[in-house]
Amino acid sequence: MTEAHSLTTAMLARVHKAILAAQGWLPFDQFMALALYEPGLGYYANQQPKFGTMPQSGSDFVTAPELSPLFGATLAQQVAQALKATGTDEVWEFGAGSGALAHQLLTELQQLGCRLKSYNIMDLSSTLKARQQAKLTEFGDQVQWLSQWPDTLQGVVVGNEVLDAMPVKLLHRLQGVWHERGVVAADLADNPDGLAWEDRPTSLRPPMEPVGEHNYLTEIQPQGEAFVASLAERLLASEKGGAAFFLDYGFPESEFFHPERHMGTVMCHQAHKADANPLAAVGLKDITAHVNFTGMALAGQDAGLQVLGYTSQARFLLNLGLAERMAASPLAERAQAMRLISEHEMGELFKVLGFATHAHWQAQGFAAGDRSHRL
Repeated sequence: MTEAHSLTTAMLARVHKAILAAQGWLPFDQFMALALYEPGLGYYANQQPKFGTMPQSGSDFVTAPELSPLFGATLAQQVAQALKATGTDEVWEFGAGSGALAHQLLTELQQLGCRLKSYNIMDLSSTLKARQQAKLTEFGDQVQWLSQWPDTLQGVVVGNEVLDAMPVKLLHRLQGVWHERGVVAADLADNPDGLAWEDRPTSLRPPMEPVGEHNYLTEIQPQGEAFVASLAERLLASEKGGAAFFLDYGFPESEFFHPERHMGTVMCHQAHKADANPLAAVGLKDITAHVNFTGMALAGQDAGLQVLGYTSQARFLLNLGLAERMAASPLAERAQAMRLISEHEMGELFKVLGFATHAHWQAQGFAAGDRSHRL
């Protein structure tokens, strides 16, 4: 039996146990949490490779820091400005992945003369933590890992592709009636993994009703919004507060619930290929959903944060000097960095949302092309 087969067999047994405990119907957000984070078995908690530029490495997808070191070096300009504006000396990264972004930020911040008290990493994955520790050895005790939220935190928070990996609830409008979608056990003859969908009527609703009478599948993101609210609470409880920047793929509410987006945004990634079936190869592939940035912005505002700005990743990085860095780089590096800002790659699909406890300063990344009015 291969390691992957053994892993998914154990993962499916855990899912079926959870279905049984939930009286035969497991809401999708609970299934997604198991599939991604179940200790030792979930996608982000097992030993399988995840990040890399090519499928030959065993990786499933590439993130911006793996794509080009210019990503972190450019983002560091915004982090440095925010540290100065808030009078703080700590950086917090949530979901640090391979540690590539942390390495890029720490290297550039040193060159910029920023004296950090600490670079704090919050990551649920013990296997990724080990990889990060190996990557960041040169920075010694300056890098700290935390397994749970502190009561307060201050400084600059960075989250690259964090919100998209937070479990979502699936809502399905079927013949005009809203249902919540869950996972049930199925006959093995019909499905080799023994899992199937089942919709049940619900009082839950998306924040806006999609125009039209057609059947409509979508997501709501209470866990992501609760995360932003918890972050706000801790920043506001600290002496100096701070700022936060989230980079991810997604849309403002009006686009997220567009009438034509009737199949939702949940996607899976494995071996650099995408599919829309999270019930197959459970634990062996990533499950994500696009971010409703309006919901995240409102969650932060309602908890007391100020929105610093919202724009495309391309505009954000160009505001911070990426074009000048590219011009000074070798051709191969320029080609890779171009994918960060190309409209057909990461440039337009990925957005950046910024928060601050005190918005008395203009964040450089939002100096031109701010789209906050579209949220």
